[in-house]
Amino acid sequence: MTGALRLNRLRDLSLGAKFALTGGREGWTRTLMTAIGVGLGVALLLATTALPGALAARDARDNARNDFGAGQQMPAGADTMLLARTDTVFDGEDIRGRLLQPEGKRAPVPPGLSALPAPGTMVVSPDLRDLLNSPGGKLLRERVPYKITGTIGDSGLLGPHELAYYAGSDVLKGQEALNSERVDIERINSFPDKQPTEPIDPILALLIVIIFVVLLLPVAVFIAAAVRFGGDRRDKRLAALRLVGADSRMTRWIAAGEALAGSVLGLALGTVFFLIARQYVGEVTIARLNVFPADLDPSAALAVLVGLAVPAAAVGVTLFALRGVVIEPLGVVRTSVPRPRRLWWRLLLPVVGLGLLVPMFDKGRDQGFYNQGQVIGGTVLLLIGVTALLPWLIETVVRRLGGGGVGWQLAVRRLQLNSGAAARLVNGIAVAVAGAIALQMLFSGIEGDYVTSSGEDTARAQMVVPMSTNLSKAEQERREENLKAIPGVTGTTTLGNAGLRTRSKNPDDDRYVEMAVGDCRALREVGELPSCKDGDVFVTTGGDFGGDGAAPGAKLYFESPGRPDADLRKATDTPYTVPRDARTVPARTDPLGTKRGGLLATPGAIRAFTKARVYYTTYVTTRPGDALVTDRVLNATWAADPFTRARALNDVKTAAKFAGVRRGLYIGAAAVLMLIGTSLLVSMLEQLRERKRLLSSLVAFGTRGRARRTRGPAPRPARARAPGPPRRPVPPGPSPAHLPGLARAHPPVPSPAPGPVNRHCGRSRRSRPGPRPRPRVPRSPPGVRPAAGPYGSDRRPAPRAAPALST
Repeated sequence: MTGALRLNRLRDLSLGAKFALTGGREGWTRTLMTAIGVGLGVALLLATTALPGALAARDARDNARNDFGAGQQMPAGADTMLLARTDTVFDGEDIRGRLLQPEGKRAPVPPGLSALPAPGTMVVSPDLRDLLNSPGGKLLRERVPYKITGTIGDSGLLGPHELAYYAGSDVLKGQEALNSERVDIERINSFPDKQPTEPIDPILALLIVIIFVVLLLPVAVFIAAAVRFGGDRRDKRLAALRLVGADSRMTRWIAAGEALAGSVLGLALGTVFFLIARQYVGEVTIARLNVFPADLDPSAALAVLVGLAVPAAAVGVTLFALRGVVIEPLGVVRTSVPRPRRLWWRLLLPVVGLGLLVPMFDKGRDQGFYNQGQVIGGTVLLLIGVTALLPWLIETVVRRLGGGGVGWQLAVRRLQLNSGAAARLVNGIAVAVAGAIALQMLFSGIEGDYVTSSGEDTARAQMVVPMSTNLSKAEQERREENLKAIPGVTGTTTLGNAGLRTRSKNPDDDRYVEMAVGDCRALREVGELPSCKDGDVFVTTGGDFGGDGAAPGAKLYFESPGRPDADLRKATDTPYTVPRDARTVPARTDPLGTKRGGLLATPGAIRAFTKARVYYTTYVTTRPGDALVTDRVLNATWAADPFTRARALNDVKTAAKFAGVRRGLYIGAAAVLMLIGTSLLVSMLEQLRERKRLLSSLVAFGTRGRARRTRGPAPRPARARAPGPPRRPVPPGPSPAHLPGLARAHPPVPSPAPGPVNRHCGRSRRSRPGPRPRPRVPRSPPGVRPAAGPYGSDRRPAPRAAPALST
């Protein structure tokens, strides 16, 4: 392109922008509607560019406060601190809790805190403070009874709505973590600021890319539709430009300049929309994820890319839309009206997309590698193919539609004359729906790899409450009775677990034997017992573990308490001989999904072994529909032992990374749905503005508002009228008689009786001049048909408007 031609294009663009901004009320309204439509899409694009940074900032704060892996085998010192994790759940919401006991003046301080809390006090997040002070937090207050002395800063929270607390304690010293079900107590001297990360699964990486493609395509479609608002009236202005001497290429670039002005104004409005929405993003929580407004900061490079891509797309879409339009000084002629839309290339896109996707169906983690570019390209072509097929489908369907009420005929006639506007209106929805279906199929295909059964049987028990090992029989029974007395608890089952070992000449040949301890009712949860009484011992078969060395008459040794890492041969283990009359029974899966092997013993069988270390666990069944019973059980458990981690059972378990990707999809889908709703509203307002003349004509002919919206009006009953001056005849003009519903409702006014003189007009019928000669219309180029207007699609000029009727 030469320099002179480039200057001409810039001049034409600037002239079009001037027309858009100085075209009076009509021009400003059209430009504002375009800017609003583009601005909504730009706001969503800016939010999309800012989302990765917001999630990265969230992860950085999580790493900074991370205490997993910080525990070390070290002696107490001036820079050490004991830390206990006391996470809990209230009303289905996770609460992060930590108990802190410093062992020196230089103990580490968690992020978001200025100092460590004193014993009996705590520092909480703002939302947890509000929850504890509200009437709905009364149950939680029993479980977190510490005095609030401060608030955790933003640097110590994942998001503004996170529930978290740090409490001071002076009872951690001397405690020990008994097993994985108990609260872990560790000694730390720093927060390591490192999170054990795993490389992201290739399938999840592909899923993330597909999500971005699916969510951004509807945005592009809506922006492309917004820059084409007011197309019919724009064509009339372009014809006027041709009349004053502009050539066809110049008029196209002037039209592109108008779209460019609307898109640039839309960039400004989109930035304002984004800044306003960012102030309230902290109040929104989607799939338990929320971020601070300051984290939603778009990347500079991506923001510049959006600022350049949107105006360029506006110019390109306008030039592409005018490729089949012949603009003449006396009208606008579209070359695409005489023949239907071509189908072959519209079918080619989805076929090629499916052709790229089908070879990848059997590829994956186990069956082989797949080509990410091929999968992404196939998905994009498939979605674009849906967008290309929709206009042809609408045109094919409406071509066969016929009569009906007034509203139906107006809608059908509009679609038959020009279905492009309607297709653009729903194209974004079609792409979003098609993308949602594709994502749902993709999620369904890979969900089995990341959402698996936990094995826990929630039909047999709903909660599990671990108990300490050093409990007396009376204390254990007392705690169990307290659980049974909780409103909503329908039953409890307590099972003990003890570890035994065989002893052979070679220490590597020693085998571990599991022993379940409980009454006969409890033992039936883990074994199929034919009959049982106190004092019986059973040997189980078919267990997953712990049954290799169990047999009648076998000599075993209880594991030494308190020293799990000690040499078992140097410890004073308690010997135990399995009774020879012990019966062999099949093992049964317990409510936690574990099929125990080894031994089943009633309390009377091990009553003499007082030094044996037994871990007790209580399974709790609750009344269905009671939403507070879980919190009541957690409160009772905390009151009995603050270091016991009771929890509810779950049928499934979900991989953390997959859950994060799904959460991001929910956020993006919610944003796209908001864009669809607002864009539909803006598009509808634009269509009403374009059709106001037609609707005004219907009002002038007496059509009811209900008929304009739905169907033809019912005939009006005849009413008596007071005598008055006779009516004047209506001159020839446009009449809705071609609309059957309107013609039936309002028949034409009859002409006066024939006579030599028409006293209403003041001259005889014979002296009335004849019809005016029909004006000649310039012949259109070969193969070109005049554009369809509200009066039909032939070359005849529109009839003159009728004067207002006098009463």
